[in-house]
Amino acid sequence: MAELVFFSGTMDCGKSTLALQMDHNHQARGRSGLIYTKMDRAGTDVLSSRLGLSTAAHEVGDDLDFWDAVVEHATNGLRVDYLICDEVQFYTPQQVEQLAKLVDEMGVDVFAFGITADFRTQLFPGSRRMIELADKVQVLQVEALCWCGRRATHNARVVDGLMVVEGEQVVVGDTKPGSEALVEYEVLCRRHFMRRMNSAAARAAAESPDVLPFDLDLCPVPQQ
Repeated sequence: MAELVFFSGTMDCGKSTLALQMDHNHQARGRSGLIYTKMDRAGTDVLSSRLGLSTAAHEVGDDLDFWDAVVEHATNGLRVDYLICDEVQFYTPQQVEQLAKLVDEMGVDVFAFGITADFRTQLFPGSRRMIELADKVQVLQVEALCWCGRRATHNARVVDGLMVVEGEQVVVGDTKPGSEALVEYEVLCRRHFMRRMNSAAARAAAESPDVLPFDLDLCPVPQQ
C-alpha cells in the first residue's frame, strides 16, 4: 500500500540527508522516482545536504501541479513509483493535497521532508496540511543541539547577531533581499528560544568567550 509519510524535525537534524539516502535505497531496488525541492540552500533544481551531498531535483514553484506532472510522466511511458519531496514547508496546502491524491489514486509513495514551525513557532501552511493528511508523521531521531548542548526544538532567526520573532515567514538565503542586515538561522532549545538567547547573545553576556552563561538570570524572559 502506498503511503504519504512526513519526516519532520528542526534544521540540522538530517532531513535532506535522509531524503537522499531514501532515494538511493529505492533506486537500488529497481524503483523509479522523482525528486522535488523548493528553495534549497544550494540553489534551484538541486536537493542538497549540509554534509555536502547533493543531487538534481525538480524545483517546485507555486504553480506546479504534482498530479499533472506525474500523469505527464506516466503518459510518456515513464514509471513513477515514488516521490521524494524536500522542503515541503514551502509547498502550498493545495500541493500537499495533490500529493495525497497521488498516493490514494495512483499508488505512488510520497516521502516528504520539512520543518514544521517557523522562527515564530508558527506552523508553515504546507507543514500544517501535511500533518493533517499524512499517513505517518515521523520525527527524525538525529537530534540537533542548542548552543547549550540541550536538544534543539526551535528554529530561530538571527539578524545582525540578535534573535528576532517578527518579520516575513519565509526569508531564504544568508541576506534578506534589499537589506544589508545579515540574516541567519540557528536551532535553540525551548528554554533559550523563549528567552531570546541565541549563541551570539550568550557570548556577549559571558564573562569569558570560553564560558557561556548557563545561569537563567543572565537571559531573562523578554517583556511582552
